Amino acid sequence: MPSRLLAVPLTIAIAAAHAAPMPSPTHPSRSPWGPADEIGTLNMMTAQSRQAILARADASRLYDLSVEYFVGMPSWHLLGDPRYQYWLTHSPRGTAVDDPAGVGAAQNAAVAYTGDAISMYTHTGTHIDALNHFGLQGAIWNGYAADEHLGDRGWKRAGVEKFPPIVARGVLIDVAGFKGVPVLPDGYRISAADLQGALRRQRVALQPGDVVLIRGGRMTTWPDVDRYVLQQPGLSLEAARWLAEDRQAMVIGGDNLSLEHFPVEPGHSWVPVHTYLLAQRGVPIVEVVDLEGLARDGLHEFAFVAASLRFRGASAAPFRPIAMPLRPAPGRGASGGGPVP
Repeated sequence: MPSRLLAVPLTIAIAAAHAAPMPSPTHPSRSPWGPADEIGTLNMMTAQSRQAILARADASRLYDLSVEYFVGMPSWHLLGDPRYQYWLTHSPRGTAVDDPAGVGAAQNAAVAYTGDAISMYTHTGTHIDALNHFGLQGAIWNGYAADEHLGDRGWKRAGVEKFPPIVARGVLIDVAGFKGVPVLPDGYRISAADLQGALRRQRVALQPGDVVLIRGGRMTTWPDVDRYVLQQPGLSLEAARWLAEDRQAMVIGGDNLSLEHFPVEPGHSWVPVHTYLLAQRGVPIVEVVDLEGLARDGLHEFAFVAASLRFRGASAAPFRPIAMPLRPAPGRGASGGGPVP
């Protein structure tokens, strides 16, 4: 099939995203993809766009961008949410004593059985935020109202289980590297100018439908709980607007716990980047992304492949992103084509 025909579905999806009306500052937006939409900008991804990026992926080198889960790991516990806990439900010695399957001493001695369980806040470790995570005025993305769509077993709309696996071009924006520091100062507000300067330094241009990952260097403090969690540097609302509206990013993530900076800018929302991206632009957020390997190797664009666990009705789920270097696209250089902003 001619390449111009392959580009048609993605072009239509991008046009829908660009046609989204300017959101009210205090209300969620209706989706340009229709009244039944629950995945927002993930509609920009098509079979053709997935195939195109995977055709260029060099799978001989893999970068795992997730963190390990362990007792005592940094997590968002400041509002009372449970930290990660792990316990054994079965152990070889305990099974020999308890004989839970009723198979007898000889079988329990022959078979070493280990089983375990966990509990945690769904926004623990590397995770993706669903579009129901934050809303405005009692409603979330596309106007779904909590009074109508939120039950005791979670949201009936826009839960994380609705997200498809994500296969797209990924771009690292290394703001800490651009600033010449290992980690940005506490509470630093990453501006659009910071993003643009880092992209110029990297000689990479953003494209509509990209997964954009922002490095502030916070992962260099991992796993120190206080240093990682408190007073986080992160994305400003102005920079989020530039990515979502001007550059039409499909997904935005970062190496900190909250994506946005804390303390936040004063305004109508105590989490303005979250309410803007999730409730008003339909852009999923990825947090606690380990970007140190990509930054170390200078890999600023890559094939991004990831999927979340399908927790029905949940506002987030663990997420394991994998990055693979890209071979140059036919007729294009390493900057992805087009001018660097």
